[in-house]
Amino acid sequence: MTDNSPADDFTLDELALLLAPAVADAAAFDGWSEAAIETAADACKVDRDVARLAFPGGAMDMIAAWIATIDASMEAALPPEKLGKMKVREKIAALVLARLDAIAGKEESLRRAMAIMAMPQSALRATRLGWNSADRMWRMAGDTATDYNHYTKRAILGSIYAATLAVFVNDESEGKADTRAFLDRRIEGVMRFEKAKARLLKGDDERFSPARFLGRLRYPAK
Repeated sequence: MTDNSPADDFTLDELALLLAPAVADAAAFDGWSEAAIETAADACKVDRDVARLAFPGGAMDMIAAWIATIDASMEAALPPEKLGKMKVREKIAALVLARLDAIAGKEESLRRAMAIMAMPQSALRATRLGWNSADRMWRMAGDTATDYNHYTKRAILGSIYAATLAVFVNDESEGKADTRAFLDRRIEGVMRFEKAKARLLKGDDERFSPARFLGRLRYPAK
């Protein structure tokens, strides 16, 4: 560390989180590279050699640390007492928008991060990061599902968030209005689907049975 470093007593994981926002700023110009780490280290008064140790996995480690800071920003913006007053749809929209607010102004860094995450060698980790973000949002929204709904909810929200990021990164409308409208449409579509599914599966006696349905097709009631 440099003299009077604020990170003298940090672990490498903590140091990665400290540096991540500055790395993201630098990534707009230097890419998610060692040069970005060095720029961030100088800005945070951290020894460059030590800073490099905080990201042994290279670009994906830098991006993962940045995502962790976005998670933290989302949680700070939407404490339980604030979310508790909202309906589920409002919670999900607010959580996604809080994440977008946290990355506003860093569109070029996001664009470069998305390109790296789309690479075949990054696919598995990128999928895990997306899943973790969706899981965190659903947990903050109060979801306690443990059946197949646990997985479908996260998969659907993950796809919505990824699609919204793709719009956000190129959105030049005032106040990102196009992104917000896109998000609203996607959430509305999911809500309609969930309502239709609930009607289909309501009540034990009325629960949809594929076997019973096929049986009725073969032997229709008289």
